[in-house]
Amino acid sequence: MVEPLATAPGRIPAPPGGATAAGPVDADAPRRSGAFVTAADRRRYAVVVAVLAVVAVLSTAGVLLWGNEAEPGSRAFWMIARMRVESLGVIGIVALCHSFATVSFHTVTGNRIITPSIMGFEALYTAVSTAAVYVLGAAGVAVLTGVGPFLAQAALMVALATALYSWLLSRPYGSVHLMLLVGVVLGGGLAALSTFMHRLLDPNSFDLLSARLFGNISNARTEYVAIAAPIAVVVCALLWLRSRRLNTVALGADAATNLGLHHRRELMVTLLLVSVLMAMTTALVGPMTFLGFLVATLAYSLVDTHDHRFILPVAALAGYAVLTSAYFVLRHVFYAGGAVTVVIELIGGITFLVVVMRKGRL
Repeated sequence: MVEPLATAPGRIPAPPGGATAAGPVDADAPRRSGAFVTAADRRRYAVVVAVLAVVAVLSTAGVLLWGNEAEPGSRAFWMIARMRVESLGVIGIVALCHSFATVSFHTVTGNRIITPSIMGFEALYTAVSTAAVYVLGAAGVAVLTGVGPFLAQAALMVALATALYSWLLSRPYGSVHLMLLVGVVLGGGLAALSTFMHRLLDPNSFDLLSARLFGNISNARTEYVAIAAPIAVVVCALLWLRSRRLNTVALGADAATNLGLHHRRELMVTLLLVSVLMAMTTALVGPMTFLGFLVATLAYSLVDTHDHRFILPVAALAGYAVLTSAYFVLRHVFYAGGAVTVVIELIGGITFLVVVMRKGRL
């Protein structure tokens, strides 16, 4: 009796003594199933994690120590270091939220081109900020500052997303594609409303509003970080613990249902967690459209597996390494700290165009 061969999901077993694209197959080699097909893939993953960790550590040390001319160990030295640690904390939260949210969103939608921003989070944030300045004038910026407004904006974005998910996915003929289409339409409508109000603002109010709407790590306040950090860590931990469910969801609705998974419920739960992460990071630093797409694409390229237990940590580590490296180079070498998000969005946008042109479709 011939024993069946155990292979990784989605892989067709090669016949004993045959050949694959990687070369001839050893008939006596042990067969296994798991996240990595070969030992070489597992070693490659370890190397990728090690390299990203080294880059992250070096860039973190550079941000903390470079240009700190105070005597090491003195009060002034630690005061400067503490201010920079706050910026690193913001970077960590942003990288964690964008990476976990984008990878999970790609999985439940079955599309690696779109990002969670398509659901209108950033358009709603822009509309709320613009309306406050439009109604209250320059004082509207002060009204939007504080823990209360921060939580209110985040709660409003989560409420909008939850309403969309519960309304469109709970219906008999509801689908992810319909939900995405409605999200695009709502985002476009909110963006048009914001543009209309922009036209009616006086120049001073417009300048203040533009500075707020521009995604910037310096926009975050210490009291915001104390609230956003535990929420981001808990939600990301929940997504990582649900990695096996995400692996099943990635197989498609029919396959997931046949394997005993309630596909629609998993979609709604995952999208709710994604909306919380996007609301936190958008309310914290402002809109950053292509950061998640950039780090998710980088993780897919570096990690030769479809297992979310390994993809999610690499995406988060890549996001932190990219942001800290860009922050160090632009702030301490070129003295252009405000341009960090501009460069990240530029690189992310170029990556998006390259991926679209390479695949030839959205």
